[in-house]
Order: sequence, then structure tokens, then C-alpha cells
Amino acid sequence: MKTYQIEIQRLKSITHDHGRLELRVDALVLPSQKSRGGEDADASPSTVVSLSEKDARSLLILLKAQLADLEPRKGRSQR
Repeated sequence: MKTYQIEIQRLKSITHDHGRLELRVDALVLPSQKSRGGEDADASPSTVVSLSEKDARSLLILLKAQLADLEPRKGRSQR
């Protein structure tokens, strides 16, 4: 399995269509480096996505908005 280090440099937009969320971002994608100094207990191969606190907060707000749109509207009796 190939693993990558992904750095989100700019979060542009988020949309949803047919049950899928699509994020438009500027990102730097590099192959991940082997761990130095031996294997860790949790060293399973995985891809890492890193982003700034500002972009993380923006992503959270956008995800909440998109997920709220996906949620079916509840009738008055279900509120």
C-alpha cells in the first residue's frame, strides 16, 4: 500500500452530489517517509493529511453546513 503525506495549503470549496462530498483544495502530496528510529506500536501504513488551524476550522464549518443539507427534513411531529 502506498502512503502519502498530504498538506492542505488552501481550502477552496466543498460541495455534495449524490451522497458524495467533494473538497476542492490546493495541496502538496508527497510519498510518506519511513519512520526513523524503528517501528512504533501504532506504525501501521497510513496517509496523513495536515492542515492549518484556520483551514481546519473552515473545513469543520463547511462540513457541518453540507451535512445539514444532506439530512432529510423532519416533519413537525419529529422535532
